[in-house]
Amino acid sequence: MSTLNDQDRHTLARWRLVLGREAEQHGIDTGNDAECQRIEELVGFLFEPSVKSGTGSSRSGGAGGASGNELTVPQWVDAVADLFPRSAKEVLERELVQRRGIRELLEKPEILEKVEPNLELVKTLLTHRDLLSPKTRVLARKIIAKVVEELKRKMQVQVETALTGAIRRDRHSPRRIFRNLDLKTTLRRNLKNFDADSGKLLVDRLVFHAAERRKRPWHIIVTVDQSGSMLESAVFSAVMASIFAELPAVRTSLLLFDTRVVDLSNQVGQPVDVLLSLQLGGGTDITKALQYAHQLVREPGRTIVVLITDFYEGRDVRDLVRQTHLMAESGIRMIGLGALGYDARPEYCRTTASKLRKVGMDILVCTPEKLADCMAQIIRG
Repeated sequence: MSTLNDQDRHTLARWRLVLGREAEQHGIDTGNDAECQRIEELVGFLFEPSVKSGTGSSRSGGAGGASGNELTVPQWVDAVADLFPRSAKEVLERELVQRRGIRELLEKPEILEKVEPNLELVKTLLTHRDLLSPKTRVLARKIIAKVVEELKRKMQVQVETALTGAIRRDRHSPRRIFRNLDLKTTLRRNLKNFDADSGKLLVDRLVFHAAERRKRPWHIIVTVDQSGSMLESAVFSAVMASIFAELPAVRTSLLLFDTRVVDLSNQVGQPVDVLLSLQLGGGTDITKALQYAHQLVREPGRTIVVLITDFYEGRDVRDLVRQTHLMAESGIRMIGLGALGYDARPEYCRTTASKLRKVGMDILVCTPEKLADCMAQIIRG
């Protein structure tokens, strides 16, 4: 082994992971390869008998990357997300549910109470909520509510500032109220009066913003794909919709869809209820969702449809392109999101997204704040 270079050692370490612990009997181990040792620890958490079942922790022993440190379920989930592609991550998480105590975690509130609430835990609870016992279901709701509230608090100030500012400034008023002075427009329209000799700008016309209550409301329709790959984006979408619903001069609709469309506009202010209504998996009919959204539109020029989806359409894509073109041509602003969140890893059909962009849909993958900035630009015109 001493004649091997670093690349050879890394290759042998990876073969050790493929062949299992029995390979060590033939002198093949992970050596000092930190990445392979970490992978061995994560895989061992699922398959090694030394792992404690039902507690969400382990003390790995033996060769091949054993660290001797306690590994918790949330830490395992975060580490798997960093080291593995999404397809492998989903397989490992399914094994976690079946093999290493997640079932007990979901059934026993005394165990669940010990887990720190985070977005990954919320996703696990939503994905496997059928395993929740009655007592654990109550606790799960509190955990989801806590994480949702933290996300909302993080997002709310910037989102509200961007959109409220845009709403106040998309029209002007003859009423001369100082707090509504549009300074930027006033300066721009009076530049012709600049006196170069004195260095002063002579203002002969002041411009004021209109009050929100005198304007027609904007209608924001948030349309969310319920497929499993969109779960994290669905969480952020529910929180965003609840923020929109609290804005002045905004009417918010919220739709969930797979092959059916569920209108949860009456629950838009209760994001936890919305998330617990998710029916993950199944087919996808994006066209039907947009058709339903189109029926809700009363004033196209003041409507923004935000579609959160992976763009994998379950029917003829030409139907989706036609529907998008019809809505965009009517004056509705169309925004399509392949992912929404802070660490979202977008996996969406770029071919379909490109076709929709050509007929009038803005395609984004962004944070909530960037989405709010984009919508603010639309409102300002």
